Amino acid sequence: MKRRDLMALAAGASSLALARPGVLRAQGTPGATSVVRFVPQSDLTLLDPVFNTALVTRNHGMMVYDQLYGLDANYVAQPQLVEGHVIEDGGHTWRITLREGPTFHDGTPILARDAVASIDRWTKADVLGQNIRAITDEMVVVSDRVFLVKLKKPFPLLATALAKPSSYCPVMQERFAKNPTSTQVTEIVGSGPFRWVANERMAGSRAVYERFEGYKPRNEPVSFLAGGKVARVDRVEWQTIPDAATAGAALQRGEVDWWEQPTADLLSLLRRARGVTVAVKDKAGLMGMIRLNHLQPPFDNPAIRRAFLPAINQTDYMTAVMGDDRSLWNDRCGFFLPGTQLATEAGLDAMAGAPDYEKVKRNLQAAGYKGEKVVLAVPTDLVALNSMSEIAGDMFRRVGFNLDYQASDWGSVASRVMNNRDGLDKGGWSAWCNYIPGIIALNPATQSYVRGPGRAGTSGWPDLPKIEALREQFLAADSLADQKRLTEQIQLQAFEDVPYLPTGAYTPPTAFRSNVTGLIEGFPLFYNLQKS
Repeated sequence: MKRRDLMALAAGASSLALARPGVLRAQGTPGATSVVRFVPQSDLTLLDPVFNTALVTRNHGMMVYDQLYGLDANYVAQPQLVEGHVIEDGGHTWRITLREGPTFHDGTPILARDAVASIDRWTKADVLGQNIRAITDEMVVVSDRVFLVKLKKPFPLLATALAKPSSYCPVMQERFAKNPTSTQVTEIVGSGPFRWVANERMAGSRAVYERFEGYKPRNEPVSFLAGGKVARVDRVEWQTIPDAATAGAALQRGEVDWWEQPTADLLSLLRRARGVTVAVKDKAGLMGMIRLNHLQPPFDNPAIRRAFLPAINQTDYMTAVMGDDRSLWNDRCGFFLPGTQLATEAGLDAMAGAPDYEKVKRNLQAAGYKGEKVVLAVPTDLVALNSMSEIAGDMFRRVGFNLDYQASDWGSVASRVMNNRDGLDKGGWSAWCNYIPGIIALNPATQSYVRGPGRAGTSGWPDLPKIEALREQFLAADSLADQKRLTEQIQLQAFEDVPYLPTGAYTPPTAFRSNVTGLIEGFPLFYNLQKS
């Protein structure tokens, strides 16, 4: 029986809900007037958005932590917890003033020392943050609401960097922000519109949030990550449902209100379902990739990384993830988001045509591949990544790689690929399929997966000095023409250095009950949300 047929059957039967009470049972609270039940893309394994960059952790972080600045719907940085700033000393000093009134979830005021400690921790972990750290002389607390960022040279993009929507800078209390980036913050005393209900967390099943009554939203209308973040529901429950048919049936029956990423084979059925809305809310979508570990053989060899470009047919990967609806995906994707201002098709011919496995075999032989074992880490409970992994695994086998296809749950894979820099004999890895938010790939400043700072960078840890030098030029460029030229040069160099193998861009629809309104355009955000 096909999954969509199973889902249709399950939607009309009560026996499925009775058989899985721990998954589908409503979890109300006394006196709650509004509860939204949400099915995330995976279970929430890690809670600290600085320690871990997984998108499910980011979505959690955006509920419980606020930002100093936030991007609006036009991707322009706006003050958020900040009242405003003044740039002094010819661009060398930023005098930043916090808003009066916002507090943490324990009622203590958000102070300048908390902001400074939060920035300090973030700049140790994030690759763009590391650039800022390198040009920062010092950060000085002037008063409870005012602090200075003193720079060695002007950096006009400071507010934009602090407004990053992923791998972002959450505002934590100083006592938590003092933790090293190698240690996860697990006690969540946030600064955002929802508070974490730790005692209701059930690993593998449920995460719970409640409206923070003490949150002080801005007066401006909400606009993506900026403006007045008003929590309009009392409670949000994340219910982890790994089986797509079960999640779809629960949505049809109204047992859950919102399913973040319905699988492609169920979209047509959900579009026909009464009381269900299917829509693309995140227009920037996601960009797929095969991320390679540059620290370990054989992918420490750039010639071996380049050897695989003729084997990449983005159509295959996108069809596996999103089906035949070409309006939902793009198979002409380089290292920057297609269709945006700085996107370029330079170098894409390296992946043109059907996969040429014989050419790849010749390339590998010329590059000196010696039969080293290759570990492909595969998360089985993330459908898109599992689908891409099946195609990648087939590609590696076809060209004669000594492949070890290691499948496990997303939490285990995430911890492994983001933190383990050791060899394969110590639990390391060689490659894994991943996707990143398209919104971070608008330009070379924020596209952290094309960076090349080595062990200080993102998972995979490429050491790519030519790309780093071009990126420095991009950050200093003061005209759009120069930015476009340098972005094209970076992409051409990326096809030489191959920080990862690009597998396409796509905009997955989300599905929700029609009585849920106010969804923000973009990735899942829960302020402004209402349920009638």
